[in-house]
Amino acid sequence: MNHRTDPGRAARAARLHALPPSCGPVRLVAVDGHAGSGKSTFADRLAAALGDAPVLHTDDLASHAALFDWSARLHEQVLGPLAHGTDASYEVYDWHARRFATRRVLPVAPVVLVEGVGAGRRAVRPFLACLLWMERDARDSWGRGQRRDGPEMSEFWAGWVPAEQTHFAADPSRPYADALVRQQDVGPAGYVVLPGPGATA
Repeated sequence: MNHRTDPGRAARAARLHALPPSCGPVRLVAVDGHAGSGKSTFADRLAAALGDAPVLHTDDLASHAALFDWSARLHEQVLGPLAHGTDASYEVYDWHARRFATRRVLPVAPVVLVEGVGAGRRAVRPFLACLLWMERDARDSWGRGQRRDGPEMSEFWAGWVPAEQTHFAADPSRPYADALVRQQDVGPAGYVVLPGPGATA
């Protein structure tokens, strides 16, 4: 069996579909964790298991000037429309051009994923059906992220790390996570999902 195949994805997808809607007709699921912890990869695989569920990346909402100050934009452009059962349309930041350059549609669907550092923040949690936290040490995650991005991004990371520390110190997500997701380096499963601090059942 290919070690990248996760036989538990279908079961996780079924459990998410069984949750009650949390944002209008949508079950909004957040995938949070430190930068470099594997959120995007996990969210993409989970979205595939959910039948190509829409995914919102918070990197599209953030900017150089506001790494974490995107709650108002998320509410206005995404959560509000979804809560009313209509497709969302949000501005996408171009990290190279340093400006919001395009718009993207996020359609209403049974399950919609939002992934990124701070996706499970206080302002978003009332709209969530489930909060997943990537269980990887912060420094290990940052090291993975820096190796991924290369030395040309070292200046960005020098600013990112203290900004992330400040955000989670003021608005932590992990204590409210319904499940903790641990990536396995070997074996067929790919991920182990455990009950999180915020799990009620």
